[in-house]
Order: sequence, then structure tokens, then C-alpha cells
Amino acid sequence: MSTFNTVTEQLTAAGRAIEHDSFAIIDWEVGHHGYRAEQWPVVRRMIHANADFEFNGLTAFHPDAINAGVARILAGGAPVVADVEMICVGLSAPRLGHFGMHTHQFISDPDVIAAARAEDTTRAVQAIRKAHRLGLLDGALVGIGNAPTALIELVRLIREEGARPALVIGMPVGFVSAAESKDLLMDVADVPWVAIRGRKGGSTLVVAALHALLGLAEERQRQDA
Repeated sequence: MSTFNTVTEQLTAAGRAIEHDSFAIIDWEVGHHGYRAEQWPVVRRMIHANADFEFNGLTAFHPDAINAGVARILAGGAPVVADVEMICVGLSAPRLGHFGMHTHQFISDPDVIAAARAEDTTRAVQAIRKAHRLGLLDGALVGIGNAPTALIELVRLIREEGARPALVIGMPVGFVSAAESKDLLMDVADVPWVAIRGRKGGSTLVVAALHALLGLAEERQRQDA
């Protein structure tokens, strides 16, 4: 049996060595941190994605976040609902395919654009509403890296309409409502989440967090084999 992940790691020995060396440098430079053992791989991969060590501290976890995310991935067929196409494009198709996962985003759908214009809201709001209407939010891994309004609407759907994602990765970046939207998410108790405090965030970080969770899921799958 392999002693390392074969699906969620780099495909060549040289690529794996570079990535593992990068992780080792991050571990050495960070030293002691306050994250649990299962949380740190997510934070570390986020730091690796943009070389910003402030995510050691800015990243926050619901107590059940890692277990909930990994369990849903291992159950197979989990939808990934994103606020923007960038997240869907950034995720590794082979890694998703290994767990039977598919991505969904509706930000540029004509009906979403029309509804946003008619109701004077954002496309992101209407896209999240469409995902809810289609029954995609329940049991999904929801990744929001661009649009604070999408995260605000998702929290409303959770509180008022009973939406129940398996995990929310809420990391919208920006200056208008970005920090506030994540504060709202971090007040949610019924649905697990991973969030970044303050203005920082972005789709790249959502992708990094999801790839870390996929790696943790494969590691657990390998150990249980």
C-alpha cells in the first residue's frame, strides 16, 4: 500500500518534492501555532497558495468543519457549489473525479442576470438562490471566494429557509461587506464552516482549502483501506 496520496498529490516525484519542501518551509517558519492537527493542513495550503503567513491566525474553523467536510467527500458525489467560475476551473478534475464530485456555478446564467436586474440585487445573490432552488445546497461543499453578497444570502438561506450545506468555505475578498459577511458566517452554529477574518480572501484560497480537504479525505481513505 502506498505511503502517500496518489490522487491528491503532484503527479511526478519532482513535483511532490517541491510541494513537500514548500510545506516544510512553512512549518519551520510558522513554528508553534494554535490550530488542531487536522486543521493545520488547510491553513498551510492556504499559506502555500499565496505566501501570506497572516492566514496563520486569520483562518477560523467551526469545531466540526474538518470532520464534516472530509466525511461528506468520502460519502461520494458531493456537489461543490461556487460563487464564481474561477473556483470551479481551479479545482483539480482528477481529484474531484476520484470522489465522484461535480462543480456548479450560475453567476453568468441568463436567468440569474435577468433576476438580478429585475430585483436590483447582485448576480451572486441570485446564483446562490438558484442553487437552493435546484436543491444543490443541501449536503454540498459551498465555496465563496469573490462575492460577499453571496455569503450574506447563503447565511440568510441557512437561517430562514433551512438550507443545510455540509460545509461552507466562506472567504470573499474585498472592501464592501467582505469582513461583515464572514462575521455573519462565523455566528452560524448549525452548519460547519471555514472562514477568513477581515478583508482578505479570494477564490484561490477557497481552491486551496478544498484541495487540502480532498487530500485529508484521501489520506483517511487510504488508512481505512
